[in-house]
Amino acid sequence: MPTKIFVIAEVGHNHNGSIRLAKEMIWEAKDCGVSAVKFQLYDTDKIKKYYQSRYSELKWSELTKEEVKELFLEAQKAGVEFFASAFDVERVGWLEELGVLRHKLASRSIYDQELINAMEATGNPILVSLGRWKDEEFPNIKNAQFLYCVSDYPAYITNDIFPKDFTKYTGFSDHTIGMDWAREAIRRGAKIIEKHFTLDKHLPGIDQWGSADSTDLKDFIKWTKSQT
Repeated sequence: MPTKIFVIAEVGHNHNGSIRLAKEMIWEAKDCGVSAVKFQLYDTDKIKKYYQSRYSELKWSELTKEEVKELFLEAQKAGVEFFASAFDVERVGWLEELGVLRHKLASRSIYDQELINAMEATGNPILVSLGRWKDEEFPNIKNAQFLYCVSDYPAYITNDIFPKDFTKYTGFSDHTIGMDWAREAIRRGAKIIEKHFTLDKHLPGIDQWGSADSTDLKDFIKWTKSQT
C-alpha cells in the first residue's frame, strides 16, 4: 500500500462563478486534508455553441485571468496546492505565470496536440485523464501520469471495466457517486485520486449531486490514512 495518497478536490465549475464560494471551497477542501485543489479554465465560446446544453452553466462559471490569480493566492494562504485543467494554450500560459507545479490534461483535450505541446514545453508533470482515449496503447506525452476515467457525469462503473490493478495508471479521476470506487482504486494500487468537490450537493449545476461533499471527503481521506 502507498504511504500517502495524493487527493485532488476538483472544484471544477461547482463554484458557479462565485469567487467567494470558490475561496470557501479552497479552505474547506484544505480542512478535509486534500493534497490539492483543481479548477477548470476555458473560454466557453471555444468549446460550446450558445444553443448547446450546459452553455449557460459553463459561461457563468468561466474564470478570468485575474480571478484565477486571486484563487491561486487564496490557495497559497490556505497552504494547499492549486492547479487547473487548461483547455487552451493561452490559459496554460496563465498558469505558468502563477508558477503552478503541474498541469492537468482533461479527457476532452486528449487529442489536442497543440495543447499537449504547450503543456510539455513547461517541463512540469502532466496529469492526463484517459476518459476519451480510444487506443489500446497510452498516448506518448512527456512527463505524464495517466488517470483512469469514465467520462460520464455521473459515471457508472462495473468491475469488468475497472482496471484490475493500477500498474499502468497512476490514479483515478472519479466521476462516480460516492467514494466506493475511489477506495477500490487505492486497494488496487492507485496513488492519485481526483474527485469532484462541492459544499452542497443541492446547489445549481449538473456536477453538484455527483460530487463529494466535505463529509465524504473527510471520511475518505481518513480511510486512506488507515491503509498505510
